[in-house]
Amino acid sequence: MLICPQCNFENPNSNKFCQNCGSSLTEKECQQCGVFLTLDSTQCHSCDAICSEIWLAIVIKEGNSEVVEAENQEEKVDCGDKLELLHKENISEEVSHQFEAGSYLDSQKRYKMLESLPTFFENAVNTEACVKVVDCQPYQVSPINAMLANPQLSPSTNTSVGEDRIPSLAKTYIALQAYCNLGIPPIHDAWQLENMQVILLEDRSEWLYLSELWENDATTSLQIVHYFYQMTQLWDVLEPHDCLQSLLDLSNLRIDEDQSLALQRLYPDIRKESKASFQKSLDDTPTVKDLGQVWQALFRESQRTQFGSLLELMGNLAEGEIATSEQLRSQLKLISTELQIELNQSEASPQFDSPDNLIFASEKEISNPTVLQLDDLEQSPTKIDDTPTVVLPMQLASLENAGLTDVGKQRDHNEDYFGIETKINKIELPKSKVAGAKGLYILCDGMGGHAGGEVASELAVSTLRQYFQENWQSDGLPSEEIIREGVFQANQAIHNINQQDARSGVGRMGTTLVLVLIQNTRVAVAHVGDSRLYRVTRKGGLEQITVDHEVGQREISRGVEPSIAYSRPDAYQLTQALGPRDNNFIAPEVQFLEITEDALFILTSDGLSDNDLLEKHWQSNLLNLISSAANLEKGVRDLIDLANRYNGHDNITAVLMRAKVRPNLEGSK
Repeated sequence: MLICPQCNFENPNSNKFCQNCGSSLTEKECQQCGVFLTLDSTQCHSCDAICSEIWLAIVIKEGNSEVVEAENQEEKVDCGDKLELLHKENISEEVSHQFEAGSYLDSQKRYKMLESLPTFFENAVNTEACVKVVDCQPYQVSPINAMLANPQLSPSTNTSVGEDRIPSLAKTYIALQAYCNLGIPPIHDAWQLENMQVILLEDRSEWLYLSELWENDATTSLQIVHYFYQMTQLWDVLEPHDCLQSLLDLSNLRIDEDQSLALQRLYPDIRKESKASFQKSLDDTPTVKDLGQVWQALFRESQRTQFGSLLELMGNLAEGEIATSEQLRSQLKLISTELQIELNQSEASPQFDSPDNLIFASEKEISNPTVLQLDDLEQSPTKIDDTPTVVLPMQLASLENAGLTDVGKQRDHNEDYFGIETKINKIELPKSKVAGAKGLYILCDGMGGHAGGEVASELAVSTLRQYFQENWQSDGLPSEEIIREGVFQANQAIHNINQQDARSGVGRMGTTLVLVLIQNTRVAVAHVGDSRLYRVTRKGGLEQITVDHEVGQREISRGVEPSIAYSRPDAYQLTQALGPRDNNFIAPEVQFLEITEDALFILTSDGLSDNDLLEKHWQSNLLNLISSAANLEKGVRDLIDLANRYNGHDNITAVLMRAKVRPNLEGSK
């Protein structure tokens, strides 16, 4: 199955072009300069931009003979340095063509090696090496990813990825994919060929080391305690799978783009690989005391001084007075609470207190982004069940937004209007309250000419804002009935002006509406007309959440073929709008969503969504905005520029909301 890079449509493997949008499936486009390149290109030949995702391949050779010793024995360096095996100078420089850079690591010729395997590797046994590879078939879904996307598809039912083809270590990665938000590396592909196992992971070799962050004076004591807490969470995740060693190697501890702890790879515990597997003494089993030694090493290597209660905690760990991760987590919570109290006392305006943020904009205005950061320290002290099929509840980790509206290239005034109201309550660490984030996001596209459309759109936004200030006081989302009533009040406010001014026909002003309410990880959506809400996630790609209220869609809902429905001259005429008629003639659609993974929500007017613009450009203009490293202000400006370049016939408005979530282990008990 080939996934189209433009529209995410699933195509047969034999297709050269997407049967949905016509995009090429045999070449790719450089996102910087637009030049078309071969699928195995790692760098654009025109602008030198990196144009391929690089994967880390862990190659493991097994055998019954002893590992080569003396001059043929390789020397390992820390995995974090460059994830490669160094060898003695007297090893032959002749490398088998099978393992040279530029050759393929698999028999299907999909993964091209960017580095050569060590010279000893061809004849060695019981060893491993790591090399970087590029996927020459990036649109092809790997069997592992197909299985992860469809949990009902077990290895035994999938002939292309049977149990005998999955390396043992890869099975651990697969079992832990539900915990990627806790720092477990996502797996891309894996296979086993005779005595060689290959596992492809996200390449994290360029990520910041946790030890480097420790050396930074800007890293606060509260952050340090938080990283320790994250390690205890990972401890509970890794223990059932005998991979605690992954936490005990400093070079394996990295920091992701969201400044959260992440593992570069998984290491099975030594006892698991031991030939004397029946002799599993307590000395062979990692304990939280070993974790304390890692923490000591972090302070020692960074030459950073331990502080207050944490110093006492480290001593208790060393003396064996803390024996379980639950006890350790409890102590870390107490220390974090003390630090937060000190912080609040030392600052007149507490760092984690944020005022309400209200933004209402028209014409060429951009909103200031509102950010909520919630550290997931309030987690379950119980052990995590090792069944990977359990879906973990999520809690909000961060919430950001930005909005922009523009008149476009052909209109002389702007009838679009948007409103953002984000309320952020005080956040206490480690007991962070997920009820601390509440957001109201409104976008309206007015109609009715000068002193008409812009009046209707602004009136709808202000009416809804005032309504929800009065009718959304609880910690949960408003009910469907309450949301509908708000839309009806906005409609009636505009309708009353039309009646008072005796407006008729096309002179009656009105507006479309798309409305989003966010309460932590729950989302409510209401819309009238053809302004839209989209959602982008890494797993699901681009999804259009709302369905336009227009004649063409109405006919499709009645069973008419889309090609026939949109051949009508009135296909794009609205069937609903706020204002032109009373409440008996509108039926706002309301739906509820749950944020279960990092997501970008996009409210758009038709100036941006027309001509399938987002469907064609979401991978280049939206997908990267899920990352916390991406600037939402720049992202929304780029969307306006994109619409002016390809559309420009109408006003253009976009509101972006980026929601980051993490597993709420407390909720999984």
